[in-house]
Amino acid sequence: MLSGEAPPDSQFARDLMAALGSRPHTISPKYFYDAEGSRLFDRICELPEYYPTRTELAILQRNVGEMAALAGRGAEIVEFGAGSLRKVRLLLQAFEAPARYVPIDISGEHLRDCAAMLRSEFQGLDVQPLVADYTQAVDLPARGSKGRRIGFFPGSTLGNFTPEEALGFLRRAAGVLRGGALLIGADLVKDPAVLHAAYNDAQGVTAAFNLNLLVRANRELGTNFVPSQFAHYAYYNVPQQRIEMHLVSRTDQTITLGGERFAMPDGESLHTENSCKFTVAGLRGLATFAGFRPGPVWTDPERLFSVHWLHAP
Repeated sequence: MLSGEAPPDSQFARDLMAALGSRPHTISPKYFYDAEGSRLFDRICELPEYYPTRTELAILQRNVGEMAALAGRGAEIVEFGAGSLRKVRLLLQAFEAPARYVPIDISGEHLRDCAAMLRSEFQGLDVQPLVADYTQAVDLPARGSKGRRIGFFPGSTLGNFTPEEALGFLRRAAGVLRGGALLIGADLVKDPAVLHAAYNDAQGVTAAFNLNLLVRANRELGTNFVPSQFAHYAYYNVPQQRIEMHLVSRTDQTITLGGERFAMPDGESLHTENSCKFTVAGLRGLATFAGFRPGPVWTDPERLFSVHWLHAP
């Protein structure tokens, strides 16, 4: 077994085998996020074309005082898909005496590094990183204080889910946050040209991020992908109100995985991500159906992005 190679029966191996063995070929975007994928996504967030990160940060900066008042003293913050932890710093700085911070992410190495930096920055804060797949049921640590448990799910990551997955996540979140709330970011429906530019940047960072999934599969699963034989392709599907990202085969090729061979003809794609866009009313309706009671909504002046406070009764 190669160094760093995942077991042949790992979830990644099973999901990739299922993707290659069915048509259309589709795999979860959660497999983007090894250490290199997380690094590349951090670069994407700095790109001039990629408006979501800076727009959401500006919304948080303008309104974090109101969010802190809603959270109350001694809140415990649980972040789903913590990433670089950049946005949560605003909450930790503004909230009154936060009791604990539980970042959850599938990329363990990246998460532990970021958590260590956060501990040094916020002396005395109880930071408990949890390496887990937050798209499934997650066992959170027992509550450590009397403060409310506030979930944080920025970045419009909810848009990566199918409608059924989004509803399932929100229902699970409503359960674990009972008595608290969820603070969630949602990218809004807008001019398709703005969306196209955001996912097809001039520097090619998003393309490298997409193709890194193949590099990861080669390293961890022993596949024989040749990344140069695939093209990054992203477009806005207007009827579905979502960006779709694909890796399109440039030639007839055969992929090996777990002793099996899978044909990838010229022009066939591996569908790696959906990024659904929302209306404010649509997100609030979905949250209500999942068991939340919608609270305040904050947007930017151009209404590119929204941040929602959802009470968990």
